[in-house]
Amino acid sequence: MNAEKRNKKLQKNGFTGFSVHETAEGLVLTGTSADWNEIVNAGFCAAKKYGKTHIINDCVFTGAEIPPMRMPEIKDKAIDGARPDVLVIGGGVVGAATARELTRRELDVLVVEKEYDLAIGASGRNDGCVHPGIDLLPGSQKRKYNVVGNRMFDELSKELDIEFDRCGQTVVFDTKKFLPVMPLAKLWFACMGLGNVKILDEKKLMAFEPALREGVKFGLFFPTGGVVCPYNFTIALGESAAQNGAKFSFDTAVLGMETRNGKIVSVTTNRGTVYPKAVVNAAGVFTEDIAKMAGDRFYSIHPRKGTNTILDHKTVSMVRTSYSLISALKEEGHSKGGGIIRTVDGNVLVGPDAFETYQKEDFTTESKNVAAVFTKQGRATERLRQSDTITYFSGVRAATFEEDFIVEKGRKCKNLVHAAGIQSPGLTAAPAIAVDVAKMCAEILAADGKKVEPNERFDPNRKAIARIAKMDDAQRSAYIKKNPAYGEIVCRCEEISRGEIVEALHRPIPCSTVDGVKKRCRPGMGRCQGGFCGPLVAKIISEELGIPLEKVRKAGAGSELLFGKTKGGAQNG
Repeated sequence: MNAEKRNKKLQKNGFTGFSVHETAEGLVLTGTSADWNEIVNAGFCAAKKYGKTHIINDCVFTGAEIPPMRMPEIKDKAIDGARPDVLVIGGGVVGAATARELTRRELDVLVVEKEYDLAIGASGRNDGCVHPGIDLLPGSQKRKYNVVGNRMFDELSKELDIEFDRCGQTVVFDTKKFLPVMPLAKLWFACMGLGNVKILDEKKLMAFEPALREGVKFGLFFPTGGVVCPYNFTIALGESAAQNGAKFSFDTAVLGMETRNGKIVSVTTNRGTVYPKAVVNAAGVFTEDIAKMAGDRFYSIHPRKGTNTILDHKTVSMVRTSYSLISALKEEGHSKGGGIIRTVDGNVLVGPDAFETYQKEDFTTESKNVAAVFTKQGRATERLRQSDTITYFSGVRAATFEEDFIVEKGRKCKNLVHAAGIQSPGLTAAPAIAVDVAKMCAEILAADGKKVEPNERFDPNRKAIARIAKMDDAQRSAYIKKNPAYGEIVCRCEEISRGEIVEALHRPIPCSTVDGVKKRCRPGMGRCQGGFCGPLVAKIISEELGIPLEKVRKAGAGSELLFGKTKGGAQNG
């Protein structure tokens, strides 16, 4: 579809203030609006779903000031002069998985992440579903990578020593109008690689998921669905990459690039200038910004926000697998619809919703969004109550107007690989995306004259932090005998010991923050949300790493927990 046809479509659908122009970059959408949703909807109208010719958004938004990217405070020369074979930009699940795949080869790999840790963006702010791929159509990058990635999780979970539950996924219907086509749908799903999908009548469905509301009519069970902890998965991939030689530089933002003859020559960061042979763009909502720096911008990202709610452990009987309701009521928006999910840690997760936003780093939660999610998911079960909530969180997904992944070499930049537009089911697809991105990098390096050899020392196995609460009496006694710190419980809600917290501080990718420890071994994840254990965790960090207590941070720069001493110190004049 050329620009003329797209403009006719825009006019026909009422987007009279917008137009598409063919430029050297590609198809560029222009227009002005104070309504961000109008701009996004114009982009959808102009785009072709799953299309390979992308819409570039150059519209002017006048409704508010778009915030700039959050920048690290630190400025030094920590990586100045580094000459990695591959520079990976982004410490999310795709960046971490790509780094791990690259270390299967004899390569110097450097990962830069502007935040203080891995999985701070969308990779640590999603529902953890390993999707079967129910609504993904042939020909899409989403379907291609989701099918392959889904099949990789059983082996990956063993190698990385992470919890993965292939519990399946249930789609529930409150109307029988779709029932006649279900036998054909089952055959379609089998052809699409989704396994032996089961049709459950009302009686079987209620026996399978007893907490469902009376009145549901039937369901479909997809056995290939599963669930994983998204930030643990990302951190495990990163640790595996690190133990196999990859280097990580946190608090490191890409500020600019020098290109010459269609190649990236250098990359400037707040921690020095790097001279890579190949670059991977896995920067999430900022992939378009990186592409622009490299002179290879042929797509646009429009941020899509969603909020999830975590419920207390006592609600876990509400769901055996994970389920979502397909209602006779019309659903709106560009979302998989969310659901009710049993996490690998024994909580219930509710959500997410989905709405467009001009802010790429807005992680706030609002009561109206939480209430809307509970209203929607409450159609599936009467047992859903907001009073069981222990915490909320929001994430921002990196969507293209074509609603598909972009996994390809640069179109104008010869030594760049894009992994962009990675929204749901990006967590599922990430391991498969990483395999192809690493292969593309190897091809770029080989074309540049580098002989890329297999890394014979590559070890796929990574050992997780010991979980005392999940050991039997004999195992627990042995651990405590070897190190009494494992017998000192710090987090009562999650039964996390001092030994586990200390271990988290000395991993292949170490951490030094309360939230970093929280993600690695769960102190503060329980009902009290760190009200009891938070100060104890901060004290352990201070003692173990030799950091003054008032310098211990919750998360990134500026999140110090204490202002200073109130007793025993110098008195104010």
